[in-house]
Amino acid sequence: MALSGLDIFKHLPKTNCKDCGVPTCLAFAMKVAAGQATLADCPHVSEAGKAALSEAGAPPQQLVKIGAGDKALEIGQETVLYRHDERFHRPAIVAVRVSTAMDAAALQERCKKAAAVNFERMGSKLAVGMVLVDDEAGDAAKFAEAAKTAAASSGKALALRSASADSLKAAGTALKADKPLLWAADGAAEAAIPVAKELALPLCLEAPGFDDVLPLAEKARAAGLKELVLSPGALPASGTLEFLTQTRRAAIQKKFRPVGYPVAALARGEDAMQAVIDACWFVLKYAGIVVVDTVEPQHLLGILATRQDIYTNPQVPVKVEPGLHPVGDPGKDAPVLVTTNFALSYYSVESEVEASRVPAFILSVDTEGTSVLTAWAADKFNAATITAALKGSGVEARLGHKKLVLPGLVAVLRAGVEDESGWKAVVGPKEASGIGSFLKNQWKP
Repeated sequence: MALSGLDIFKHLPKTNCKDCGVPTCLAFAMKVAAGQATLADCPHVSEAGKAALSEAGAPPQQLVKIGAGDKALEIGQETVLYRHDERFHRPAIVAVRVSTAMDAAALQERCKKAAAVNFERMGSKLAVGMVLVDDEAGDAAKFAEAAKTAAASSGKALALRSASADSLKAAGTALKADKPLLWAADGAAEAAIPVAKELALPLCLEAPGFDDVLPLAEKARAAGLKELVLSPGALPASGTLEFLTQTRRAAIQKKFRPVGYPVAALARGEDAMQAVIDACWFVLKYAGIVVVDTVEPQHLLGILATRQDIYTNPQVPVKVEPGLHPVGDPGKDAPVLVTTNFALSYYSVESEVEASRVPAFILSVDTEGTSVLTAWAADKFNAATITAALKGSGVEARLGHKKLVLPGLVAVLRAGVEDESGWKAVVGPKEASGIGSFLKNQWKP
């Protein structure tokens, strides 16, 4: 169990030197106990004190690294139970499952489809991060060969799931340089511990419940394994959610180290859409890895978008680069639409301009990532800031007119912008959904 602030204080120098940025050693000890600081912040703590307090100074959840090179991924080391308390730090890995029950050609094609899944949403790239190779055939040689094929065809990090420690050793040895996750399924966890230690690879311990996985995790810790992942296996969604919640609460709230590891969940709904819904729930409720049995883009997009939403930092506005952004191939008669650099505002405008098929320029004004009305109310979106953005963009040299389009919600800025910039300001629609009709029927240079 975690040490209290007073337990930590006993091992500090007690000089109140303030070199840690905190007024007293006792206050610093309380911050360490609450997970708001680490022992590394104190430059004077002794080596003996560090050794005694290493558990208290460590994050409540272990960091696990999977994959190597440009395929490397990190999960774990989360510090809060609820996102609004701070934020979730490391996005869940979305993994596509392949199986040794498939023939080689089908497995290779599925891996290529997984690699091809790539979306852009709100300025971020969304993609599958991992391929899980499932040893359904129970053949160690075939499993190792399938793992090699998956690694070559997908270009992704790998998880190798098998109920046989021998199969895990064969595949893990073949791909050791790629640092795959060894996933011990169906009672193979205990036998897989020495294999993971020998190969120095991360290990996923699969057991159907909290009480079942706890002794396995303690044995793995005793064997010296640090990079562990826990999994409830292919339970119904309700059981998986219970497992996810129990382990996260025990790690974060109780500082219970034996289950302070990320969790991998298998989304196995009755049909594809139910599996997608289950996967979204698992992403929202603390899963570090979510495995799905589909490579269809329309299924994966919902999971990836859910992940993007929950792992976006709620304390920092999502911004785009301010400045001039061409959409299509705008010429001298193209309209200039003005908006803020709040990502939702910008991409709402951009998507409607693209849908209209009318080439245009979008002038994104730096409002520190706030929306049109919010920025206007804070006096960050005004005649002066719009004029400064306009002049700094160089758009005048690319046009045969001096006319810009303001958002309809801030029509009050029209006269000020015209006086400040010398451009004619046209009031556009209040909502982005009206941009297409406006550009086709009302815009004139």
